[in-house]
Amino acid sequence: MKKSKKELSSEELCRVIVNGMFERKASDIVVMDLRKIHNAITDFFVICSGSSDTQTDAISVSVDEEVEKASGQSPWHKEGLQNREWILLDFVDVVVHIFKKDRREFY
Repeated sequence: MKKSKKELSSEELCRVIVNGMFERKASDIVVMDLRKIHNAITDFFVICSGSSDTQTDAISVSVDEEVEKASGQSPWHKEGLQNREWILLDFVDVVVHIFKKDRREFY
């Protein structure tokens, strides 16, 4: 029988995501709490930068793996995995933005 995983609060999910970012040496990590914003689409944005497309990809894989280990949850939606300049992982309550450093500076 498969062991059920723990359901994480949005705050706990943020901590797991940030840990996954640290595992791959992400830089400029910012956690934005959006819970007090009326009609916000999510509870948190977690944003970080990588120095290359290889690193942004590695960060996204690490975040995905850390969340899977902690909760059994996978992103509801993923974008940007082809060009790896701005990767979005949507965990519904937490949305992750992983930018290649020059893309983040542009936006």
